[in-house]
Amino acid sequence: MKIKAKLLIVISFLGITFGYAQERRILSLKEAISLVTTNSNEAVLANMKATTSKLEMEIIKNNQYPSLKISGQFLQLTDANIDSKIKMGGSGSSSEGSSPIKVSQLFLGQANVSMPIFNGFKLKNSISASENMYKAETANAANTKEQLSIYVVELFAKLFQSQQTATLIEDNLKSAQQRTKDFSAMVDNGLMARNDLLKAQLQESNIQLSLDTARKNANVINYQLVTVLQLPENTLIDIDIETIKSDMVKNQSIQTSGQRNDLEALSYQQKASEAVIKIAKSGYYPSLALVGGYIAFDLKDVIKVSNAMNVGVGLSYDLASIFKNGKEVKLAKSKSEQTKTAVAILTNKIKEETHEAQENYNLSLKQNVVYTQAVEQATENYRIVKDKYDNSLSTTNDLLEADVQQLQTKINLALSQADIALKYYQLQFAEGKLINSFSR
Repeated sequence: MKIKAKLLIVISFLGITFGYAQERRILSLKEAISLVTTNSNEAVLANMKATTSKLEMEIIKNNQYPSLKISGQFLQLTDANIDSKIKMGGSGSSSEGSSPIKVSQLFLGQANVSMPIFNGFKLKNSISASENMYKAETANAANTKEQLSIYVVELFAKLFQSQQTATLIEDNLKSAQQRTKDFSAMVDNGLMARNDLLKAQLQESNIQLSLDTARKNANVINYQLVTVLQLPENTLIDIDIETIKSDMVKNQSIQTSGQRNDLEALSYQQKASEAVIKIAKSGYYPSLALVGGYIAFDLKDVIKVSNAMNVGVGLSYDLASIFKNGKEVKLAKSKSEQTKTAVAILTNKIKEETHEAQENYNLSLKQNVVYTQAVEQATENYRIVKDKYDNSLSTTNDLLEADVQQLQTKINLALSQADIALKYYQLQFAEGKLINSFSR
């Protein structure tokens, strides 16, 4: 009795442990997309790249402001001999023939300021290129989030299909087990051939295998979904299918506009490449800058200079650029043409993807109608065959086949309901409106 009591305690403890080990969470598609676009590592990395691009743009913009440099030196000299030709004050005679002047300290301070005025519009076009690259990186981040969102939609559809399939097969397995039990009793009473019982047992085994496979698929997809959403690994997700259906109805009633973020990113890259061509051409022009400075100088016991200010214009020109810069311009033009061609290719690809997604969505709606009718037909067929079987007018094979057909049509209908939602949101993704459709 004590051993049994201990076993009961252990079993109860294990039951409590396993009960708390996994947490079930009802999740809507809108909530899942919000999680993946904020918590996933891919979304975080995309945001970091956009932030880095913004900082690079701001650094380039800083080049349009004046450059101010201040420097100072204080040097202790070791018995330096100074031979100066400068007339010494008060004596009226030069220092020639006199003993060398000895100094021990030197102080030098200066400030220089430079303001670019003209450099072939290089700075202006560099700023333009950096701005467009920042916009492109921002669009790339948005595209990454769109990709993550459609991935979550696909996982949602697969998980719902696996869960519904497992539920339907489980219900069918209960019927198969009861049928096997009834057939076994009939065999024992000599009312049925053993061969028919073996057929029923074989079908029960096949259904059990299908159920195990469906549960395995559901567990794998659940883990993938939990991982990408950055949820605890022990979370079991229950899909809120009714909310998904209502969201679809709401989205279909509201027309939204959108543009594919990958195309937008490539378009900004094209604009940046056009600015790079102008940057390369700036090498043909000289650079002009406004310069100014201040110098303070003190050589102890010899000379002291203060308030020595200067202002002027600085001009520089690399003559070799006349011959060398042509290659850089050609390279920039070649890269720009590549980007332009890539935009044209992607534009056509988006049109094809959108058209295909629209056709797939229309097909899913038509298939759902057929699958709904098929369930009604298979259910009625099974009822008729079962009635004939009970009256010895049909064989066991007919009964088992009708049961399989009924199960398959139910599974097809469940898969079709998820497929409609999947194909609809794939269409939204192709049109660049997926995340926007959940933002309302």
